Amino acid sequence: MNAFSRRGACPALSAPMQTGDGLLVRLNPVAGGPSSGGLSPKLLIGLAESALRHGNGIMEVTARGSLQIRGLTAESATLLAKEVDALGIVVRTGVPVETGPLAGIDPQEIVDPRPLADGIRKAVEDAGLTQRLGPKVSVIVDGGGQLTMDAVTADMRLVAVSTDAGIRWRVSVAGDGRNARLLAVADDGVTRDIAVAALRMIAEKGRDAHARDLSERQLVSLAGWLCLTNLREAPPSVLPDISPSEGEIGSFDAGFSLATPEIGETVGDHVISPLEGEMSGRTEGGASRKPIGLFPLAGDVPTLGIGLPYGSMPAERLIALAQSALTLGTSEIRLAPGRALFFLGQPPTANPFLQQTAATLGFVTSPTDPRTRIAACPGAPACASGRIATRDIAEAIASENADSLDFTLHISGCAKGCAHPGPAALTVVGGENGAGLVVNATAKALPAGYRPGYDAARGIGRVVAAIRSARYQGETAAACLTRLGPAGIAEAYRQE
Repeated sequence: MNAFSRRGACPALSAPMQTGDGLLVRLNPVAGGPSSGGLSPKLLIGLAESALRHGNGIMEVTARGSLQIRGLTAESATLLAKEVDALGIVVRTGVPVETGPLAGIDPQEIVDPRPLADGIRKAVEDAGLTQRLGPKVSVIVDGGGQLTMDAVTADMRLVAVSTDAGIRWRVSVAGDGRNARLLAVADDGVTRDIAVAALRMIAEKGRDAHARDLSERQLVSLAGWLCLTNLREAPPSVLPDISPSEGEIGSFDAGFSLATPEIGETVGDHVISPLEGEMSGRTEGGASRKPIGLFPLAGDVPTLGIGLPYGSMPAERLIALAQSALTLGTSEIRLAPGRALFFLGQPPTANPFLQQTAATLGFVTSPTDPRTRIAACPGAPACASGRIATRDIAEAIASENADSLDFTLHISGCAKGCAHPGPAALTVVGGENGAGLVVNATAKALPAGYRPGYDAARGIGRVVAAIRSARYQGETAAACLTRLGPAGIAEAYRQE
């Protein structure tokens, strides 16, 4: 077992991360097939039983679709790793090149993204970049369809689009489906080469670097790749010849714009269309469908998405759900971005029974469940760093304000903000002065007001009441929050 990883690194089996409730490991299983991230029900049961033996029994599915096991010790983490190996669970390693959970089986996707993803993985390995890139550098390859990857941030973002010339890829950097910077629209081969060239530039800046650290000159050079008419005939050795310090790949047409193309403008002969949810006003990502409910696959055989409330569940409940799925004929369970699981292979008539079992166990079975709008870490008493009982607060808010949560609410036990590192419309954060309220920022920001931690849910109830009172007809709660402003929101939060 290697030394513990520092906070912010990826806590793989070989490098668990120290947290407030012990060590944490993160797994990306690939046992269900190339790029699927799937497990059989029996394997999930075995993994959950191992988590019970060696951790504190809490399992999580992250916003990116990884599986986490909490509450380990140095000794038990080693035992867990051995049992994962004994189960035959293959864990993805190397630079994360991620596709959606329905990749290759969604009849509505524009193209199967897995071949391009596999090509990028191989090119990254061949270029020797795996050890040179930081653990959180990632690539998204999104083939479209019913469940996009809009809400997942990445250093390189490749999204399939249909054009008059056939299937092409929107190549963007440093962001999610709403704010990533568009570089080009290209075919498979050029897209792969641009992605690897960008990763090489990132690697040259060190293991703490990301795409956001690339210079304007480097980004323009990557965007200009399409203007090199002989690129498709260039041998693979062209990649090592790129100068990451200067960022130049080659000269490009004098008429090439240095500005990133905007929506409605063209790249080459192709018009850039708006992404779904691009104007949705969400605090993170686009407005892609939540991974909860029924999703039709080939032959109108649906797969069922079931969410974990706040991304977390006791291992005993996961075992119970997986046992029910096994009895009903489920052949594969896939992890999904958005803190969910997909159940595949069971007959359509089994889905209502599986859904009812999940609801009884406390899982999220409806995409309108207010818990899908709340991000909450384990908090006190589960985590030693937590100053407030985040999950109790979250449950109270969800049950009392179900009709008003159309914005992201973050409840953080401390200022680290593990459950939602980015800004949220509202964040309740535990601190020395109780439960602080942060408006349109991260948990690290200075709270606009405080109230006792045990009473935080009532404070959010006061904010919701203020929204109901001030809301214009047709106005969203999120828009009303913006109009009320931090001072007005904080005043409502502090009311008795």
